[in-house]
Amino acid sequence: MSQWTSYYTATAAGGPRETLLQALSSWSSPPGLALDLGCGTGRDTLVLLEQGWQVLALDAEPEALSALRERTPALLQGRLETRQARFETVTLPRCDLLNSSFALPFCEPAHFPALWNGITAAVRPGGLFCGQLFGERDSWASKGVTVVDAAALRRLLQDWDVLLHREEEEDGHTAVGRPKHWHIHHLVLQRR
Repeated sequence: MSQWTSYYTATAAGGPRETLLQALSSWSSPPGLALDLGCGTGRDTLVLLEQGWQVLALDAEPEALSALRERTPALLQGRLETRQARFETVTLPRCDLLNSSFALPFCEPAHFPALWNGITAAVRPGGLFCGQLFGERDSWASKGVTVVDAAALRRLLQDWDVLLHREEEEDGHTAVGRPKHWHIHHLVLQRR
C-alpha cells in the first residue's frame, strides 16, 4: 500500500478539476490525444474519455492505475491507455491536450525543468495545458516539492498564451483533512 492510498480514497468521488473544464470549453477542434499526467484514480481522465478523447493516463502508482481501469466503463476502455511512470523518467508523446491536476509540484525540483521542457515539446501548437503549480508561499515549499515564484512562472510561460491564470492563497486543508496553507497557480495555457 502506497503513501497515496488515503489521498486516492479521499478524492476518488470528486468531479473534474475546474482547469480541465475550462480547457475543454476552450477546445474547438474534434477531440484528439490527451495526456493525464499524474492521473491518480482518474477523476479527470474519465471526463476526457466521456468527451471523446483518446487518453494516455500516466501515474507512478500502480494502485491508482488499477483503480482507474476498474472505474472506466467498458464502452470507453478502447480509448484509454495507462502507463506507470515517474516524472523523472517519463517521455511524453505529442498530444493535443496535457492535463496535470495538482501533480506537477510533486516532481523533484531538480527534475522539474526537464519535465516542463518535455511538456512544452509534447503539446502541439494550438494545443492546451491545464493544471496547477504551487507558489513559493505554499506550506509545502520547504518539503521538497516544486514551487515557483513570479519570475520562474514568467519563464515557464514564455512559449504559451495564458487563457487562465488564477492565483489562490488561503489557509485550508489537504484532501485527507490536514491543515495546510495553499499558494496555487491554476493554469490553462495554449501552446504557441
